Amino acid sequence: MRAVVRDRYGAPDVLRLAEVPTPAPGAGEVLVRVHAASANPGDWRILRADPFLIRLMGYGLLTPKHPVLGQDVAGQVAAVGAGVTQFQQGDEVFGESPDCGGFAEYVCVPAARVAPKPGNLSFEQAAAVPMAAVTALRGLRLAGPLRRDQKVLVNGASGGVGTFAVQIAKAIGAGVTGVCSTRNVELVRSLGAERVVDYTRGDFTRDERDYNLVLDAAAYRSIFDFRRVIRGGGTYVMIGGSTARPFEVMLAGSLASMAGSRKFRFLASETTTEDLVYLTGLLETGKVAPVIDRRYPLSGVPDALRYVETGRARGKVVITVAA
Repeated sequence: MRAVVRDRYGAPDVLRLAEVPTPAPGAGEVLVRVHAASANPGDWRILRADPFLIRLMGYGLLTPKHPVLGQDVAGQVAAVGAGVTQFQQGDEVFGESPDCGGFAEYVCVPAARVAPKPGNLSFEQAAAVPMAAVTALRGLRLAGPLRRDQKVLVNGASGGVGTFAVQIAKAIGAGVTGVCSTRNVELVRSLGAERVVDYTRGDFTRDERDYNLVLDAAAYRSIFDFRRVIRGGGTYVMIGGSTARPFEVMLAGSLASMAGSRKFRFLASETTTEDLVYLTGLLETGKVAPVIDRRYPLSGVPDALRYVETGRARGKVVITVAA
């Protein structure tokens, strides 16, 4: 099969298209013939081992443990491993491969990480969903059940996670404020945000409004900048951004949470079948739809990751693998 591979950490230049053996599904896995995949910030971070901690998290200390990147996939089941009864050959599925491998014509994925593809989505649209949409969903749930009378601020509202977060929060009935740059204001408004803040024209953390939940998908500012816009009993959830910010949440944020009524959380998410099925209900009713910025062929994975790394993608970047 064809796959985009690498044998060392580094820039996208280390990636190359090559012929490699087709994997065989193990117990509890399905072999997916990949029609489409999507590129996430996590892919270029794993590619570069940035932060260095990635090397200590099972991805390989000196050389990459996973030569093929790519976690979000959509395609058809080509074979099932022992113990898998909920899927059969030919089923159309979408999901997340925790051990990467999605930038290839075939990938083995745990059956517990995939679900039937929404009937109204193409494979490209479905591939744009798993990691970003599940992260948004879990981030919105981290503070407890989201109620219709609550106010949510989504920082980084035009990115992959942010575009889903705005739509999901709106579908639940919460009031949503999205923060983005000037060129993305109309996009975020079209997704259902009742208010859009252009961060290039003012400091949104000095707003007179306050929120029950702040979902920070950009996370390039100190968490303490957000204190004045979080209501008493409210929650700040970090789900992306620079490498320094998660450590700030885990250390300073924990102390701040204990010292006051506001909570500061860092989300480490993983995709499950249950989450994908829940999202399918929103996708098939049209309440949520993936936003796709650019599409690349399999050979264009290096260019796709370069673009994702700029941080300027509007929604998701998709890789078309099989016609």
